[in-house]
Amino acid sequence: MSEKPLGMRHFWVFRARARQSWSPSSAAGVARDGKDGENALTEASGCIIDGGQEAKMEILAYGTTMQTQGQIPLRKFGKTDARVSALGLGGHHLGAAKDEQTAVEIVHRAVDGGVTFFDCCWEYNRGKSEDWLGKGLKGLREKAFLMTKVCTHGRDATLAMQMLEQSLRRLQTDHLDLWQIHGVSFQNDPDLFIRKGGAAEALLKAKKDGKVRFVGFTGHKDPDIHLAMLNTGFPFDSVQMPLNPFDASFFSFEQKVLPVLNQRGIAPLGMKPIGGHGEPVAKGVFSAQELLKYAMSLPVATTITGVSEISILEQNLQVAQGFSPLSAGEMQKLRDRAKEYAGDGRFELYKTSIKFDNPEARLAHDFPLDLKQVEVEQMVKATENSGRPYPVISQ
Repeated sequence: MSEKPLGMRHFWVFRARARQSWSPSSAAGVARDGKDGENALTEASGCIIDGGQEAKMEILAYGTTMQTQGQIPLRKFGKTDARVSALGLGGHHLGAAKDEQTAVEIVHRAVDGGVTFFDCCWEYNRGKSEDWLGKGLKGLREKAFLMTKVCTHGRDATLAMQMLEQSLRRLQTDHLDLWQIHGVSFQNDPDLFIRKGGAAEALLKAKKDGKVRFVGFTGHKDPDIHLAMLNTGFPFDSVQMPLNPFDASFFSFEQKVLPVLNQRGIAPLGMKPIGGHGEPVAKGVFSAQELLKYAMSLPVATTITGVSEISILEQNLQVAQGFSPLSAGEMQKLRDRAKEYAGDGRFELYKTSIKFDNPEARLAHDFPLDLKQVEVEQMVKATENSGRPYPVISQ
């Protein structure tokens, strides 16, 4: 095993004294088969939407393990016995770090800081994100709840299984904790997913074969597509979606999808708390801390946010370590501030434009590409034969 980064030994000794022997699996008391535990998720229908209860009580009902000051709380992963850190590290921005060494340092510091949930995707940065995350977690795999996504985008189960093997090689592991369908974006995606020979069969096979513990899907376009995916009847363990104050009043996943997940015991995973690329912060509408606190105060298993610099990670850890959720009143004030900007989706372009669409999704549907999208630029630059493993694209 590789050397632990500076400070890791002291961190884990402290946690061991506090919680005996700790790891994502031991904290959960869960086997690789992912069977439900006795303490099923308390139903939280309505969640923060009616504003009738303090957000803190809603988070506790969701299943947060209260930590001592300075630790990131652990939360139940849906109705399973697994627990994950309330803050997750996003994989797309990891591939935008200035170099591989920086990406590895970010992963090490995240683990050192108490992050257990790591997000990635087969198509992020044309494989660079998975490659760098795998190198960062080398020797630390048992301390991570590792998720990546498969990019069939309506294509069949055979392709999905090929992508899974590629992801496992890049991530340097023999199994995933969570494997999710990436980016459901079109109205026919649910039908393509559940059809005979579709990607649903791959998820079931991978779980049966022990290559993945849990399965789910993601998307950021339209909450109605998420509901259609849920209505296929497939036994999803998790669902990922954008959650922030702007979403609350614009094609809202918080209003439409989050209550359904909590009612069914499916783990909700929040993403894009800062709006994707931080535009609301750059324009002075919100601080990054306000947005992250809002997202983490919702009844979700974890909030995934991207990091390409150590300084950004440290900022996020300051919010997450010893986190206490905002009150219902504080949450509503943030929604009210966001509402005047939310109506045209200017801070949620992933819902209204193709700016955030990965090329695999659009190519699978034979749609034109956004030539300024980062993965499209990487595809083009890959033909230049520069001798570098990944083309350098400014993000």
